[in-house]
Amino acid sequence: MSILLGIDTGGTYTDAVLFDEEKGVLQASKSLTTKNRLSDGLHAAAKQVLADQPELDPKDIKLISISTTLATNAIVEDHGGSVGLILIGQPAATLERAGLKTVMGTDPVIFLKGGHSAQGDEKEPLDIEHARAVIREQAKKVSAFAVAGYFAVRNPSHEKQIRDLIREECGLPVTCSYELSNALDAPRRALTAVLNARLVPLIQQLILAVREFQAELDLDCPLMVVKGDGSLISADTALRRPVETILSGPAASVIGAQFLAGEKDVLISDMGGTTTDIALLQDGQPVLNSNGATVNGHRTMVAAVEVHTVGLGGDSEIRIDDEKELTVGPRRVVPLSLLAKEYGHVIPTLEEQLKRGWHKTYDGMFAMRLREIPEEAREKYSWRELAIWDQLEKGPVSLEELLGRQSPEQPLRRLVDKGLAIISGFTPSDASHVLGLQDSWNRQAAELGAAIWAKRERRPNQPCAENAEDFAAQVRNLVIVRTAEALVDSMLDETFGQMVDQGQGLAKKMIRMALSGTEKANKIGMALTLGHPLIGIGAPAATYYADVAKRLNTKFISPDFAHVSNAVGAVAGGVSQKAEVLITAPEDQFFRVHGFGENIDFPALEEAVEKATALARERAEKLAIDAGADDIHISVTEDRREATGPGGRAIFIESRLTATAMGRPQLAE
Repeated sequence: MSILLGIDTGGTYTDAVLFDEEKGVLQASKSLTTKNRLSDGLHAAAKQVLADQPELDPKDIKLISISTTLATNAIVEDHGGSVGLILIGQPAATLERAGLKTVMGTDPVIFLKGGHSAQGDEKEPLDIEHARAVIREQAKKVSAFAVAGYFAVRNPSHEKQIRDLIREECGLPVTCSYELSNALDAPRRALTAVLNARLVPLIQQLILAVREFQAELDLDCPLMVVKGDGSLISADTALRRPVETILSGPAASVIGAQFLAGEKDVLISDMGGTTTDIALLQDGQPVLNSNGATVNGHRTMVAAVEVHTVGLGGDSEIRIDDEKELTVGPRRVVPLSLLAKEYGHVIPTLEEQLKRGWHKTYDGMFAMRLREIPEEAREKYSWRELAIWDQLEKGPVSLEELLGRQSPEQPLRRLVDKGLAIISGFTPSDASHVLGLQDSWNRQAAELGAAIWAKRERRPNQPCAENAEDFAAQVRNLVIVRTAEALVDSMLDETFGQMVDQGQGLAKKMIRMALSGTEKANKIGMALTLGHPLIGIGAPAATYYADVAKRLNTKFISPDFAHVSNAVGAVAGGVSQKAEVLITAPEDQFFRVHGFGENIDFPALEEAVEKATALARERAEKLAIDAGADDIHISVTEDRREATGPGGRAIFIESRLTATAMGRPQLAE
């Protein structure tokens, strides 16, 4: 008997399923994700699901596969280590494109001479000694490097030289843009390389955590990770290219939902702790985004399931926006009910704040450590950041105490942005506890938090709510409306290629009114109908999606094990790897094959196509083997571009040979 163990690590929960390839899901479990020590949550989920099948021999588990929202959440919340970006042969204007300047923030950007032409010829020599000096200087300030050369996809030699130099000088992790994509658009390749470099430590932590519990439970089998397109890669491949796990969680949820529901044409919405991910299933297959995954407004060069991701989840922060209206997200915070379950002193602090006759800015909010700062890395942080960090040593501290003595908020914000600390506050999960729709954690803390919020004034003499229950009901309705809006936006984007943004005030108001379920909508007969059935998955799905479907006048489907759909998708997919080789004609006399690290010239197109086909097949097969595939099948397609010359003569422009290698993951013997 071959049993597969599927695991999904989200921002809040870690899910596990035991999966039989013939019978489907045998058992499922949920445990809290422990970000400061991931192995604890992973071990708890795996141990629980195995305990529920006591007759199962661990040796019967032939594969472990994990999906994760860690990469997506890190980008949505703008977390991650400091990265030094090295741009070779590129102008300063590169930073102004693809959102690269925004992503870099205050991280260093280094411009080096060098780069290549569109034909792969060296444009300018690389200044190695200057590169060596700046690498030594910046290595003290960053945790990783990203390297992007001009036309590196046509000749990656300069990127390779800088990569080797970084390894020689400091040994920090380094990502080269040519390794992640062979498409043109240097700024987007640079962006993708930066995100990859930032994600390396996160994925390292995850995979090491899985391997820890593998050793503890004596699970000797291959370890795989879900990519953004729903296919699987080996853990070693994920460590080298973690950016490919962007939208891993959403991709796994789509694969899992399709397997569980057996539907062919549906809209799938997966609400987790941090995000809601929406994807369309057409004819039983997820729609892929050929232009690259977009997360938090950043369009990468990572092939992925076409997913509309919004910062809306069970743990999204409830706050007052600039218009003095109640809103939710996109930042994730720790629910008060969860915090109080782990730390008893939270309750008396909330009680004291509620008893006070007036509201303070930071009432109902706490901060706590999320990860440790290595002793050798303390010098990278300001004294204010370290002072706050030291105050959090023994556990959560109220923001009133932490920031109440005229301490600036920015140092804490920087710790949060770097993923070292996290805020706790009122969330939709807390609202569900107040309303009796959820009982996982501490209801008293949720009620106290809601009561504090109810007293808070949005405008002078206008409190947020009459009481705690009224406020919780407002939050629940807000989440229902925002979820329905996100579904409408995703369908508008699918249909028209654009969404209703905040600038289109009337359209936004009309959609919001139609979804509100209030008398205002009834006065002018406004309603919206979704053209597809809705599958709601994820832990909060049962709380919201039946009502979301009603607001959208569509059928709601809730399959068994919908709450662990991501973990199911982690083991229901297969391995798929692609390799692409480009042929160009720099001059009339020859055709150039841009291979993997070398360019080869041929006098005849047929010879070039033959060589390119062989290189693509060889590369795709190697990638599939490295990704952990078994029983590999390879197909090759050619996309040739030609122009029409005088007399109708075909003029060759370029040709792309794409080899696709597919197979099932290799199982333990």
